[in-house]
Amino acid sequence: MIERIFITLVVLAFGVAAYTIFKRMNLRRAANAAPTDPILNDLKPGVPAIVYFTTPGCIPCQTQQQPALAKLKTELGEGVQVVKVDAVEDPDAADRWGVFSAPTTFILDKYGQPLEVNHGVADAAKLRRQIEVAAR
Repeated sequence: MIERIFITLVVLAFGVAAYTIFKRMNLRRAANAAPTDPILNDLKPGVPAIVYFTTPGCIPCQTQQQPALAKLKTELGEGVQVVKVDAVEDPDAADRWGVFSAPTTFILDKYGQPLEVNHGVADAAKLRRQIEVAAR
């Protein structure tokens, strides 16, 4: 019994470590792409941004992520920019940023550098906290 618990904990720890490494690599890749990426051409300097990757068939994007982004945009107004990227229409952008699934959101600081990546749906409260850190 104790052996099974130990094995479960080891597998769990390995999974957490692997995801942490994947997330760091994803942010590093995005940081390399951001300075010259054409999807960011219209960003206003000095204002944090969310780069939101979606697809037309993504139901969680339509039912959860887009309403959360709309709520955040309503609450913060000009304090946040949202760049929506359709990964089907622009697969090169998704590749440059290392996006494997939709929805994926990247939080950019006021200098345009990626600080956070959210794989899957991120609610408005989480995005707000991340934007507040990015605005500093």
